Amino acid sequence: MADWTFLTNHAQVLLCIAGDPDIRLREIGDRVGITERAAHRIVGELVAAGYVSRDRLGRRNRYTIDTRRALPDSLARSQKVGDLLGVLSEETGSGGGR
Repeated sequence: MADWTFLTNHAQVLLCIAGDPDIRLREIGDRVGITERAAHRIVGELVAAGYVSRDRLGRRNRYTIDTRRALPDSLARSQKVGDLLGVLSEETGSGGGR
């Protein structure tokens, strides 16, 4: 296997959230292969940029992805987050997207 990946950690975190909107940061870190702290930072960046919203439910968070937001990449600005998730996830529209 290659020691590099096509998807950034941000994209992988987004896919984790799309697959399980109630996922914990520790689980994201384990799945992506990053620390819980790095997962926390990335989720915070996605929230700050408006790609993800976070709702507190007791001691847990529930995440919602704004599937209508344009991708931040200069070569793919005409594509939406939902388009990316639709291609990469098994269940199109999962993750509580709007």
